[in-house]
Amino acid sequence: MPAQLAPPVELPAPVDDLAAAALRTLGWSGAILPEMTLLGRRVCLVAELRPDVHAERICLGQEPVTDRATVATWAFPELTGRVPEPAARIVGAIAVARHWRTGLANAVPFLRFGDAAMVLPTSAVLTHDYLAKCLPRARAYGVGVVSAEPNGEVDLDLPGRGERAYPETDGLYRWVSELAYDQILESVAV
Repeated sequence: MPAQLAPPVELPAPVDDLAAAALRTLGWSGAILPEMTLLGRRVCLVAELRPDVHAERICLGQEPVTDRATVATWAFPELTGRVPEPAARIVGAIAVARHWRTGLANAVPFLRFGDAAMVLPTSAVLTHDYLAKCLPRARAYGVGVVSAEPNGEVDLDLPGRGERAYPETDGLYRWVSELAYDQILESVAV
């Protein structure tokens, strides 16, 4: 194996801090949740609590259900009207990565739920590869790109797609929504 010629790229700040700064820079509403692995991808979800549904779920004693198999059964026709409404709305997902290919691979699957963006260190964005390959691909998919300076400050390189037609709620969206709802309640309880 050839020796690595350059030292590995390091992130200028913790992932959660960079994602929170990117959230403000992107102008998204909602709460940034801690980084988690969903669908094999490392992302920080951005979600909004739906207060009316949350209040109803408290009254009915319906806590978040994070078991994917259980939530998948909620799509069965015989359960129509019997399952709880989603108490969290997915705004988007932010992938913090050391290279744009990893960031794009982590962010794109979440475009079906909302907006998506990636945060990259400036050492990864100051390359020809980034300009010639990353930005056109990110623009084509509608993924926002935020660059992180060595001091931890972030700048918007490419805004994501603002307008989007959201698909109807399916079992996968419901499961991700339940995970986000659980994370929101955990962050409030702490």
